[in-house]
Amino acid sequence: MQIATKFPKIGTTIFTVINQLATEHEAINLGQGFPDFDGPQELGDALAAAVRAGRNQYAPMMGLPALREQIALKTERLYGRKVHADMEVTVTSGATEALFAAITAVVRTGDEVIVLDPCYDSYEPAIEMNGGRAVHVPLDSRDFSPDWQRIADAVTPHTRMIMVNTPHNPCGSVFSMADLQALADLARRHDLIVLCDEVYEHIVFDGAAHQSVLRHPELAERSFAISSFGKTYHCTGWKVGYCIAPRVLSAEFRKVHQYLTFSTFTPAQVAFAQVLEKNPQHYLDLPAFYQAKRDRFRDLLAGSKFKLPPVAGGYFQIVDYSELSQIDDLSFCEWLVKKAGVAAIPLSAFYESPPMQQRLIRFCFAKNDATLEQAAERLREL
Repeated sequence: MQIATKFPKIGTTIFTVINQLATEHEAINLGQGFPDFDGPQELGDALAAAVRAGRNQYAPMMGLPALREQIALKTERLYGRKVHADMEVTVTSGATEALFAAITAVVRTGDEVIVLDPCYDSYEPAIEMNGGRAVHVPLDSRDFSPDWQRIADAVTPHTRMIMVNTPHNPCGSVFSMADLQALADLARRHDLIVLCDEVYEHIVFDGAAHQSVLRHPELAERSFAISSFGKTYHCTGWKVGYCIAPRVLSAEFRKVHQYLTFSTFTPAQVAFAQVLEKNPQHYLDLPAFYQAKRDRFRDLLAGSKFKLPPVAGGYFQIVDYSELSQIDDLSFCEWLVKKAGVAAIPLSAFYESPPMQQRLIRFCFAKNDATLEQAAERLREL
């Protein structure tokens, strides 16, 4: 059968490619962003109890009321934004589904969407699947901060949306309050919808606060804010996330969500609602938990040939390998798996046009200490 593909630019994701290579060579996988440790015991217990109690049928399309209420309470507690649990909070089957639903809800054929490179690899395919065009604007190559003048220069009469990500994957940079204000000014001036990927919202280091678009009243009225329970509770395989948006945007979002996944894994929703209510300390302790892992991994690599830019949030460490090699980053990652038995992700996979002289790869440090120690030992030997 001959099929004329609808998506000629879309291939196999880099995460699948590197994971397959890591499995083939039995490498330590610091590539894809998932922990090698479990979430809180009470969460697993609550999930099992929900299954045994028969909470195994469809949840409401927008999510269980108890979970949406807990999300609303957490949002008000952390960001000072009172959201309506019934009208403005939607539970989704992972953050990637939420991103796709938000884009599909508002992006029309011929619309342009600004994305900031490097950016997560699901953004552009979702835009193109909906007839839009991704307009790539690079972040500063030194500290991966946004150049708001350069971003403003990329806006045209066709620009519909801007997508931002803080804390940033893959680079670990975070927005400041000044960045939020610059984003608000830009969105107001050009009447843009904002899609903010905040899946690492609870992983911000060195005493800083996460600057959610929900903190900014003007931005909150024109934004989709998307987060992930999988990232917060170390259970990425459960694929549960959520979207907070004002009523008019939530209404359009739910039109897509109801025909995309309709509802999300019910026992997990029961479990998250219970843990959010009984133990908010878990997400409050997450910055210190991951900062210790960041610092441990950086200390372990101190004797290596890798240069380590600062990491302000998230659970990834960018490393510069230019003292080891001048080959391109994909080739280096392939060599690294085969030579050192450690898997990483090339930064070029997150760009439309990666800087020619850039020699950067990404490691995930959301791992047990033993995993990080074993990987670092191999990397120091290079």
